[in-house]
Amino acid sequence: MTFVFGSNLAGTRHGKGAALTARIQHGAVYGVAEGLTGRSYALPTCGYRFEPLPIDRIKGHVRNFLEFADKNQQLDFQVTRVGCGLAYYSDDQIAPMFKMAPQHNVFFDEKWRPFLGNGHYYWGTF
Repeated sequence: MTFVFGSNLAGTRHGKGAALTARIQHGAVYGVAEGLTGRSYALPTCGYRFEPLPIDRIKGHVRNFLEFADKNQQLDFQVTRVGCGLAYYSDDQIAPMFKMAPQHNVFFDEKWRPFLGNGHYYWGTF
């Protein structure tokens, strides 16, 4: 399972929340702001100075991830509530961006079920 977490554009300070888990348990490395490293996928939700990225920029990074997940069907992805921690967005602002996620290999936090519906797979809250 590939652990998808919110990162910053510098790819540094994976020191709290899901980013810390990604670094310690899933092989995320400093300096990789977006994409696959180890068994993790960094999805930028904050800027270089850790300020929240605008929603439209996050949407672009989500599109990148969804394309990657679709092209890499041999991998399963566990998506954390990216953007809902240190980026300070709410679940209802971020979760709908993932509605078009491949349903066979992308799994979401149970808290996103109200926004994504029953067509997706869920796991317990991170």
